[in-house]
Amino acid sequence: MDVILLSDVEKVGLRGEVVSVARGYARNYLLPRKLAEPATVGRVAELKKIDDQRARHEARTVEQAQEIADVLRKTVLRFDVRSGPTGALFGSVTTTDIADELWRSRKIRIDRKKIGTDSLKRIGRYAIPIQVFEDVSVEVKTLVVPEGGELPPEEELAAMQAAEAEAIATSEPEAGGEADEPAPDDVDAEVEAPAVEAPAVEAPLVEGALESDAVGAPADLAEQDIGSSTPDR
Repeated sequence: MDVILLSDVEKVGLRGEVVSVARGYARNYLLPRKLAEPATVGRVAELKKIDDQRARHEARTVEQAQEIADVLRKTVLRFDVRSGPTGALFGSVTTTDIADELWRSRKIRIDRKKIGTDSLKRIGRYAIPIQVFEDVSVEVKTLVVPEGGELPPEEELAAMQAAEAEAIATSEPEAGGEADEPAPDDVDAEVEAPAVEAPAVEAPLVEGALESDAVGAPADLAEQDIGSSTPDR
């Protein structure tokens, strides 16, 4: 079925995209967790209208791209996020977040695929490369700041990251941890083809039923097949 992603979902797509996924994966994972919504005709048309409006602010010539690049060089993006004591984020800052913030703060539309970074998963100071137009690129200063605080000096950030790496290297995996996020195929398989235990056959088989189910088969083979087969779904 087709759904509209409300968040970036790894191996599926980016926020705002219309993607086709298995029905079981949508019903049992994406929709309950509000990661997606059904792709109705009305919602798809609404998203297209918004995208067309933003596209008017995208560079169409080298001259326009140079003007946009000049603005971006003076821009500093800031994301206040929840983080742990070692600076690791509870979540991440994605290219979708960066593109949305550029639109919100500067009314500049940048294709998310032209933002040259992986998801940011630690607090810190970043220079994000962005391709504005063919042969026109720029780096945008980006601050990922702990919620309710300020960024520590670079030396402290490096020490925090080293401490986290050392802790991970010396710790052993804990048994009974949370299961990994299910892949689309895994969730669908659970929904579409659950294991069904065959009921035990207590009473003797009726000769008429045997003949209708396995015409021309030996009697002992037919009994074996009926007693062990899984009921049709």
